[in-house]
Amino acid sequence: MTQPNYDDHFDAIVVGAGLAGSAAALTMARDGLDVLVIERGRSPGAKNMFGGVLYTPTVRELTDLDGAPLERYVAERRYGVLTERDETAVSMRPGQWHEEPHNDSYTVLRADFDEWFAEQAQDAGATLVTETTVTGLLREGGSDRPTADGRIVGVETDRPDGTIRAPIVVLAEGANSLVSERSGLKQRDDRADVAVAAKEVLKFDKETIEDRFRVRDDAGAAYQYFGTGAVGDAFGGGFIYTNKRTISVGITYRIEDAASGQTPQDTLNTFKQHPAVAPLVADGRVVEYSAHAIPEGGKDAMPSLVQDGAVIVGDAAGLVFNNGVHLEGTNMAVESGYHAGKAVARALGEDGSVNHSSLRDYPAALADSFVVKNLEHYAWFHETAAEDRELLFDRVPKALAEAETEYFKMDRTAKEAHADRAKDRLLDGVGGYIGAAKLAWKYRRMLK
Repeated sequence: MTQPNYDDHFDAIVVGAGLAGSAAALTMARDGLDVLVIERGRSPGAKNMFGGVLYTPTVRELTDLDGAPLERYVAERRYGVLTERDETAVSMRPGQWHEEPHNDSYTVLRADFDEWFAEQAQDAGATLVTETTVTGLLREGGSDRPTADGRIVGVETDRPDGTIRAPIVVLAEGANSLVSERSGLKQRDDRADVAVAAKEVLKFDKETIEDRFRVRDDAGAAYQYFGTGAVGDAFGGGFIYTNKRTISVGITYRIEDAASGQTPQDTLNTFKQHPAVAPLVADGRVVEYSAHAIPEGGKDAMPSLVQDGAVIVGDAAGLVFNNGVHLEGTNMAVESGYHAGKAVARALGEDGSVNHSSLRDYPAALADSFVVKNLEHYAWFHETAAEDRELLFDRVPKALAEAETEYFKMDRTAKEAHADRAKDRLLDGVGGYIGAAKLAWKYRRMLK
């Protein structure tokens, strides 16, 4: 087949057709720009992996969700603390979550949703090319490395005659951002700022899922687990999310712990065998396995979002938020793609010229959004929780299990005595009244 010549035909090139890339492409196309999206997978989402919950406030602003391949809305959130054999959990089922838009929280399968989302950008006028890998960035003067006046003017691909020129490039290549790194636009993430995730998708009939998770119709559940029973000695947690006829079950923890010999697959298998988890995943047929790196360095690890005529969005920009309760990334990816797309549209003149100063509208808008505000507010959490890992993930879960066992113990002893012993178990776990006060003071910001 004849290789099409895309040189200078497009106003912008988007590298990656994930959530951030498609959001940027859709935004730019709606503003009248000719946009080319380059995806290395056979289709959008084919190479993308995440836990399983998509947060849709910005998606709903960009396009109509009617017809979107949503699996279930999240009707229940459950947080479980696990020792090797115990679970202490809290579950929330607000009635309002059953009402549209269902708290904008849905489980999805990325291969389905990403393809649909990319189609929305195509319907708006964007052009999608798949099975094409961007191997580098093209700069003025022909080098792919930074130079004094070497603005980015396109991309190099693995196609024959694969150089494609365009005034602006949007880098939405995900956490494994090799193009950005090779081109000097960002540093490789520090190992301490990266987590590894492993996930299986298990197939069941719909009735089994509804019975095990106490859901009906399109309602679903999102379970998160912490403690040594979830990921052993690592710093991280486990999860289970319900889809229509499958469940997503997985673990995530710091890559440094994986390097020390705790493999993701072994950790996932151990998690699935926990007494609180095994009944939920029993007899499921594995239809998908995936692993993924997650940038968790927060705002301090973000690269410069605008450089030399390129903008960086989504996971490539380190836009993932985890404060132990909220695990977010999909909404941040879409939000960053939207703001980047608007900035690019403002920066491009009708004659094809670029007002590069207008690209700075993107980081300014992102800094004023929930994305950066959340990263800034909880910047302290990861380092603090990692320092307290033994306390939070081992001693406290064991103390909770011992306290609840004592408090509800049935024998011929007075309830008051059991309550006193249960209190003593909890205080011993956190270092007495002084330890409890220090812990409450240290984590008070979780409630701000």
